[in-house]
Amino acid sequence: MPHRPVRTAPSRERGDEQRSAAERSDAPSGQRGAIAVQLERSSGQLATSAITQMGETLPWYGALPAVTRSVVGLVAQAGIAAFIEWFRNPGAVPTITADVFGSAPREVAREVTLRQAVELVRSTVDVVERYADMLPDEDERALLREAVLRYSREVAFAAAEVYAQAAETRGAWDARLESLVVDGVVRGEDDDALRSRAAALGWGPNRLVAVAVGATPVGEPEQNTERLRRDARLAHVDLLTGTHGDRLLAVVGGRADPVTVVATLAASFGPGPLVVGPVVDGIAAAGRSARAAIAGFRAAAAWPGAPRPVAAEDLLPERAIAGDPVARRQLVDEVYAPLAAVPAVLDTVTTYLEQALSVEATARALFVHPNTVRYRLRRAADLAGHVPTDARGGYTLRTAVALGRLAAQRT
Repeated sequence: MPHRPVRTAPSRERGDEQRSAAERSDAPSGQRGAIAVQLERSSGQLATSAITQMGETLPWYGALPAVTRSVVGLVAQAGIAAFIEWFRNPGAVPTITADVFGSAPREVAREVTLRQAVELVRSTVDVVERYADMLPDEDERALLREAVLRYSREVAFAAAEVYAQAAETRGAWDARLESLVVDGVVRGEDDDALRSRAAALGWGPNRLVAVAVGATPVGEPEQNTERLRRDARLAHVDLLTGTHGDRLLAVVGGRADPVTVVATLAASFGPGPLVVGPVVDGIAAAGRSARAAIAGFRAAAAWPGAPRPVAAEDLLPERAIAGDPVARRQLVDEVYAPLAAVPAVLDTVTTYLEQALSVEATARALFVHPNTVRYRLRRAADLAGHVPTDARGGYTLRTAVALGRLAAQRT
């Protein structure tokens, strides 16, 4: 709808307008009643004209579901009827939220945005203003136009209130639903209900999902959660979050490098360790990532110098010492077993670790050339994924070898 030009009047003209408005507001009830009767007779036609104008001037209106369009029509009719009643009794306080929007179910607020609702109000106002222009008496035209402007302003405020309440209710429901999803991830649920709940929260069809666990930050939970969501939006990742006691869990989706992503979210977690579980295939498998991250968070105190965030895979030795059976199996199957398949490499790694990481001492103990030791150590790094000459890698290998020997002894 084209905007009407607004003329700035001198102070005398503004005073005249204010006096004129006051006079119109004190118009005889008989005059108002007569206009109200005419409006009542034309209310059906006015509502039909408003709906027709919506379809002609608002491209998005035709794309609404038929049920939603019918509800919008009911709202337009209710709005016109409520306006007529208020116009007849201008001293009454208008209950716009109940009179106008009471016929609209909550679902309509999800189909029609606040901006679109304002456009609907404008269309209805235009129709009533055109009706006012057809009145033969100038005073009646001015009286009705002013009443339409006043009432449309109240309707706009009421619409904003309705949408604010809907957003608040939806936010509370989304928070409960999000908590259910995160709880399901922690418990390892992998059913359709978990995927359906996540989809209801806007979770995309991510094939790459990881879970981060850190301390709950100090301060207002809502502010911390909002900051976490803002940082996730800036990182272009999906996020679900929930608090479990003194732990804050974040389910991150859409990136193959979760540690890098979580580093951008670290400020939203409390002080202390921040552990990121491995990437898994979809939200239904996120329980495995959550279990690894929680186990790493529990064991992180054993590595004071751990980076923040740290991958749960990098905490395998600490997790194994803390009693995590998954970490123990992983060290045996993925680190010890490949070395044990090449006995010469396993012997070299074991001797190297026992000889204080000295290549020359290892060569003397094995009666081989130092270059042979170096070759086997490089081979061990390729097989096990950990570098023996690195302090952290050596510690991981030492733990894996010890666990592997114990496992071999039991079998």
